[in-house]
Amino acid sequence: MRWLLFLSRLSVVFGILFLVYVLFLAMDWLGNPAIDSALTTFYFISMAVIPIVNLCYLVVFIFKRKLKAFVPLWLILANIFFFLFLIFFIFYLNDPYYHQS
Repeated sequence: MRWLLFLSRLSVVFGILFLVYVLFLAMDWLGNPAIDSALTTFYFISMAVIPIVNLCYLVVFIFKRKLKAFVPLWLILANIFFFLFLIFFIFYLNDPYYHQS
């Protein structure tokens, strides 16, 4: 289960980069196109990695029932937080009132 620990750590890194992307997007600090494209790339990678890791957590929890034996609790909670924040952000962007002028 070392792969799950590695994916969890990778997911936390991409979750932090996702929060940086949202912060830069909200504050409109993106002036450099290189930084903008890098953060956008990290955003799209995090949209794939974070749900996959949470799905792996669910599968391990269903079949093994000892998820804390493989991954520390703080890492599990951080990934669940990033997943919930990602879902909230996606629903916020797809809100019909968001695109009104």
